[in-house]
Amino acid sequence: MKRTLVWLVVAALLAGCASSGQRAPIVERSAAAGKNAAQVFPVSDSRPKVYVVQKGDTLFGIAFNYGLDYRELAEMNGIQDPNLIQVGQQINLFSTPARKAVVAESRPVQVKGASLVKEQPRVVKYAYSEAAVAQAEAVQNQPDSAERSAPVIAKVESRPLPESRPETKPESVVSDGGDDALEWGMPTQGKVVGGFSEADNRKGVDIAGKLGQSIFASAPGKVVYSGSGLRGYGKLLIIKHNKTYISAYAHNDQLLVKEGESVARGQKIAEMGNSDSENGQVKLHFEVRRFGKPVDPASYLSLGKS
Repeated sequence: MKRTLVWLVVAALLAGCASSGQRAPIVERSAAAGKNAAQVFPVSDSRPKVYVVQKGDTLFGIAFNYGLDYRELAEMNGIQDPNLIQVGQQINLFSTPARKAVVAESRPVQVKGASLVKEQPRVVKYAYSEAAVAQAEAVQNQPDSAERSAPVIAKVESRPLPESRPETKPESVVSDGGDDALEWGMPTQGKVVGGFSEADNRKGVDIAGKLGQSIFASAPGKVVYSGSGLRGYGKLLIIKHNKTYISAYAHNDQLLVKEGESVARGQKIAEMGNSDSENGQVKLHFEVRRFGKPVDPASYLSLGKS
């Protein structure tokens, strides 16, 4: 009998070990989690979350280099004057999700124990006389404590709101779509006198032309910079097309659109010039940037040297 019990105990222990060896391996779960994480954070956008200001940096240049709107960058970092940043200052390149403001519904405030409805008249007993009658009437006409403590609601004069006019935007304006959402066009006509070269730090192409020649938006978008605050670019326009792409138009003689303005593909935005151009040559310097990194415009346009 004892021998039989011993064999039963041994068999139970062996069965327990066999069942414990069939548990799902932890390595597979970790691998699946890593795959999902890779889908949430795409590797195509290699921009850092924070940039540390170096000597000679400007907020306009930082925004341009990372494909951002300098005004949004300033607001994101609480910078009042975009012209004032300090060496070593940390600039956040991505905004954190803003907390949604909870708007409470306006309701009348009720005072505990108070009533806006007048109760039954007070009963006060006096000996009959003309003075007693007058005193009783005065008591009846006196307002209750609830009425005295009731909040007074001020009457607000309703005024008609100003008529809202729909914002006029050209067709095919900036979208949040990806690469396939854009249809690119030539920014101007002329001979390509300088090509893109990542090795030689040539960040775009140079197209020669005549003074005052028309410059067109290569793709629809919103003007995020219009000015001459970036050294080496002269009078510059930067258009943000979507979350991925921006384009730049440099060395203009005249800028015809303002910051914040939406433009359509093919819309005239500037006139060619030689502002801050090498050797004073009249030309358009045109750049396309993907997540702030310069890419060859020839990949998006039919450029041919002549």
